[in-house]
Amino acid sequence: MSGRVYLDYNATAPLRQEARDAMIAAMDVAGNPSSVHAEGRAAKALVERARAQVAAAVGCQPREVVFTSGATEAAGVLAGRRVAVEPTAHDALWAHHAGDGPADIRAMGLANSETGVIGTPRAGDGLLLLDITQAVGRIPFAFSWSEADLAVLSAHKLGGPKGIGALIVRQGLDIAPLSLGGGQEMGRRSGTENIIGIVGFGAAAEAAQRDLEAGTWARVEKFRNILESSIEESANETIFVGKSGARLPNTSCFITPGWKGETQVMAMDLAGFAISAGSACSSGKVRASRVLKQMGFDEMQAASAIRVSLGPETTEDDVTRFAQAWLKQHEKFRARAA
Repeated sequence: MSGRVYLDYNATAPLRQEARDAMIAAMDVAGNPSSVHAEGRAAKALVERARAQVAAAVGCQPREVVFTSGATEAAGVLAGRRVAVEPTAHDALWAHHAGDGPADIRAMGLANSETGVIGTPRAGDGLLLLDITQAVGRIPFAFSWSEADLAVLSAHKLGGPKGIGALIVRQGLDIAPLSLGGGQEMGRRSGTENIIGIVGFGAAAEAAQRDLEAGTWARVEKFRNILESSIEESANETIFVGKSGARLPNTSCFITPGWKGETQVMAMDLAGFAISAGSACSSGKVRASRVLKQMGFDEMQAASAIRVSLGPETTEDDVTRFAQAWLKQHEKFRARAA
């Protein structure tokens, strides 16, 4: 809709033009990557080029990249294992948590999707799986120098298409296949490759890495800080989650106690701004954030949070207008609460 401002990049980023162009060109490639004829080889070449592009953005070897339908499918590598999951991890990881007791694999998020808080992976017993979905292309990271054995990510957070992602498997590590069949993806994920999605993923990953190296996210962080300062001046009861520590440069999660997050989201939507009350995977579910409760916030506080997440296309005018619109609604909330 004309005049709307999109501030929900952690849910999904708009499709990058580079990805769109690459996908349109790939639609004319008829071959199956598993076929040995010229058409098949042409399709295979597209897949392998994209694999190299994703590997460069992630900081790993191309053969360590296994294409999947997204980070959630990639997290299926945890199935059947004794898994210890970080309490604030995304639901895609938390669903595999095995409870107390010894674990042979640990799973954590490098950057939290709801709060933007950046974690610190540490050495420990068993294998380490990192969810790098929100981090890649936004903060410096390389799988090669991390302590991770496995990692998962999705293309659409980078400005690629939805429905494509990757599992990163450290070279030499033996894992059970995610799916059985024809043995595609080095035997780790059978099924004919989604060439169009993979090509879009590769193009988006390359463009995202270029943005990171160009300092784009430093500008985004400046705008995020302007937004927070504007709100903080007039809403001194508002709590900015993780502000004192390391956060993603684009993410602001803030709590106004007693003002329900979903109420704020609806009010801002009517005002022309797309934001979130938490992880997009939990949209439509009226409940307090599990992540915030794990961080020590009470039920009321956790239910009063919203997330504003910026992107490379966000302008200073966008965040200034948002702050003004939010503060207008905040005045109404305080008047009702008085």
